[in-house]
Parts: sequence; C-alpha cells; structure tokens
Amino acid sequence: MISKEQFQKEISLIIENAIREDVGDGDHSSLACIPRNAKGKAQLLVKDECILAGVEFARQTFNYVDPDLRMDILFNDGQRVNFGDVAFYVEGRSQSILKAERLVLNAMQRMSAIATKTNYFVSLLQGTDTKVLDTRKTTPGIRAIEKWAVTIGGGENHRFALYDMIMLKDNHIDFAGGITRAIQKTKLYLKESNRNLKIIVEARNLKEVKEILESQGVYRILLDNFNYEDTRKAVKLIGNQCFTESSGGINENTIRNYAECGVNYISSGAITHSVYNKDLSLKAI
Repeated sequence: MISKEQFQKEISLIIENAIREDVGDGDHSSLACIPRNAKGKAQLLVKDECILAGVEFARQTFNYVDPDLRMDILFNDGQRVNFGDVAFYVEGRSQSILKAERLVLNAMQRMSAIATKTNYFVSLLQGTDTKVLDTRKTTPGIRAIEKWAVTIGGGENHRFALYDMIMLKDNHIDFAGGITRAIQKTKLYLKESNRNLKIIVEARNLKEVKEILESQGVYRILLDNFNYEDTRKAVKLIGNQCFTESSGGINENTIRNYAECGVNYISSGAITHSVYNKDLSLKAI
C-alpha cells in the first residue's frame, strides 16, 4: 500500500487540479458582483440520510483556496447524518467560499455515497471475520478520495494502483505462459528490481488454486467468480498458507454467503462505481 505521505500528495493534486479546472483565470460570476473583501458565512446542509464523508477534504480545499477561511465542524467523517442536519459552517471571504463551493460539494456528495454503500456492505458481514475491499474500478483522476471514502465507511483499501502491489490476473497468467511461470517471473523481477511488493494471484478454478499453492510466497489468492461450494473447498485447501479473497459480481444479496464460506476478504467494484451521489448543499446564511 502507498504511504500516508503519498496518499496526501494525491489528495493535494486532486484539489489543485480541480480548482484549476473549475476556476481557470477567475470566478468571474463572483468577481463581477461581490466585493473582494466582503465577508460571508455558509452552512453545509444535509438533504439525505447517509454516512458523511469528505469533511476533512472540504477543510483542505477551503484552506487551499483561502487559508483565512474558518470552519465550525458539527459532524465529522464517518458519522451518520439525517435530512436537515448541518454538517459544518464556513466563514470568511465570500468570493473564496464560492470558489471552493462546487469542488467541496462534488467531492462530499460522491464520498458520502461511497461511504454509505461501503458501510452497508460491512454491516451485512457482522459476525464474520471477512473484510470488505475496494478495487481499482474508480473514477479516473479522483481515486484517492474514493478510496478514502471506502475507509470512512468501514471498508479497507485494496492496492492503490499498479505500482504498490503485484496482482497476477487471468491475462497476465495467459500472456506469461501459465500460473507457475507467471509467479516465477514475478519473483525474479522483484528480486532483480529490489522491490518488496506483495503478490496476489487470481484463480479461476480449484485446479489453479492447487497450482498457485505449489509456488510459495503468494500473499493472497483471489477466487474469481467461484460458486459457494468451490469457495468453501478452496478455503479449506488453502488453510493458513495465504489469505483468500472472493471477487466477481458479488452484491448485497450474495456477499454474506461468500463471507460464510470463510474467505478473509471480499472485493467489490460496486462500492465505488455504482453509487448515487448524496444530496448536500452549501447555503449562504
């Protein structure tokens, strides 16, 4: 996984690029009718029921736009909020509040949706030892805030990108000439490049699980599109030799059943790519 420093750098880049994209050479709507030194106050109004996410992102965004803006936070990331709640107040230059408004809302609406769906999936696994993982099925350019929202909702992050973990999927295996060759080549590559990366290998059936186990040093086996019976067999076969992960079209109707098969992790692309933004608004008061 990437370090906290790397992750924060990604967040800073998202804010910088989003403001560049949205503001350009100036917020001319505000410049045209609001005096530069005019002060104002606004509230983040919740118009939905959700797990709130993005408050800290909002704080960083306001600080980037104008360090003199001040927030009074009433609800923090990870708290459940209801229609009519006020999450925070922000006060300072009116132009600055307006400049940051759209980025704050876009991010918080999506982050809250992801956190809420993740939290629901996590709740379905109560009483099991299985953890919910995200995937790389994220919106290009804003992966960091979407993965951040997953953790706020109680899930865990899979690898951040292609560079922080080895994951040998079906195409890697086929192009490399099979599972064993793919793993051998990977180990040699890591040794020669002096990299310490965990190795995950995807299995399409029980035969492939057995072949993966013959190559020691695999961190986790991904059971791709296994049915319940084969998942249970795979978990028993693997034992404590490495971690297990179920993946492939798992939804709220099937996630509990897979967890009860005994896997350590269940990964879901749906918690980031299939959500509806929560309704939040920033209103002047």
